Amino acid sequence: MARRTALAVALTTALALTGCSGSTSAPDGRDSSDEQVRDVSLPQGVAYRTFVRKLDGRSPSHIHVLTIAPDARARVGGLHGANLAGAETVRGMAESAGALAAVNASYFDIHTGKYYSGYEGDPLGLYAEGGKVLSEATNGRPALLLGYTGGRLDARVDEITTDDQVTSDDGEGHELDGFNRVPGRVLGCGGVGGDRLSDTEEPMQEPYGGLCTDTSELVVFTQEWGDWTPPGPPGSMEALLDADGRVVGVRKPAGGNMPKNGSTLYAIGSDVDWLRTHAAKGSVIRPSVGMKDAMGRTVPGPVETAVGGRYRLLRDGVSALGENAALTRRAPRTAAGVTADGSLLLVTVDGRESRVSAGATLSEAADLMASLGAENAVGLDGGGSTTMVVGGKLRNRPRETAGQPVTERPVANALGLFDH
Repeated sequence: MARRTALAVALTTALALTGCSGSTSAPDGRDSSDEQVRDVSLPQGVAYRTFVRKLDGRSPSHIHVLTIAPDARARVGGLHGANLAGAETVRGMAESAGALAAVNASYFDIHTGKYYSGYEGDPLGLYAEGGKVLSEATNGRPALLLGYTGGRLDARVDEITTDDQVTSDDGEGHELDGFNRVPGRVLGCGGVGGDRLSDTEEPMQEPYGGLCTDTSELVVFTQEWGDWTPPGPPGSMEALLDADGRVVGVRKPAGGNMPKNGSTLYAIGSDVDWLRTHAAKGSVIRPSVGMKDAMGRTVPGPVETAVGGRYRLLRDGVSALGENAALTRRAPRTAAGVTADGSLLLVTVDGRESRVSAGATLSEAADLMASLGAENAVGLDGGGSTTMVVGGKLRNRPRETAGQPVTERPVANALGLFDH
């Protein structure tokens, strides 16, 4: 099963040992040793440590930290399961891809969610892997961006908007609503065009925790989605494209098998008119994606991996949370941060075991990331999704709910560490 693109890095046996024999106490003495990590060999420039800290001054929380220096003899990239339509455990993804370590990444369309579409592997918001955008941004929400220049890691956190278009071979362009998701459903909102809140029908273009709908959309499905695109409503239309973007067929209504080595362009509502006009057999239609930062500037440099989060934890070393009702809710957390020297921090905090590991509030997660040296940080999917795998072993203790046994939740994707 294909797990990643453009990161075909073989796992080797000759790995440099790192100093990861358990944590050292912080200057304030709040940390205590969790376990002696003696069974891990990681590349030069990568360190793994684990410790216990009373984040609220009273209850312990088990914390796991992977630190990747910008010049580490390793690479970090996105992974997904057999396809984007389905979910898989972090450990399963890591094993299949040959990753030395991995943590969970995107929020996703979980099957227990109120607005579940039937496709659990669908990431919520921006996701890019191997330099290819596989899910559009929830515009305005923070994201972790990873790229490499001259073998050196460039890690950034910023609020990202994607400007997606399709262009036919006659030069006419059209707004593209998204990638690899059920057309008409915008989980998390923050899309483009005529999105409306599903519960109230009010117009909504800002990020939101619920579901938006749009009766007219144009969505690209890539090979990574899987073998079949979702069944379309009456009047929908889907162009089948080969690897060069050339139209090899059209079906109405939309939905069916994915063209071998190709993709599809799926239209509903009024967007069917554009597709009908420009999807003659033999014509070429190509998508393009532009990423813009919080200031509206084009994101510079190569972006090989991008993972959208929900909350910006730190901006230039200061909490970016503001006032939010969710700040005081304690839960397992996964976070990513970037230090002043460009090192990447991948951090998990266990929760749902009050006397063993209480988890963290968002404010505590921001404080934790700052104490670890992060200047900028973003919260990734947490709760039962929070997972840290190192050296093929599950290192943390994920739980669906308090009192339940340790369970590895299938998730949409992960950030994997690979030998250089």
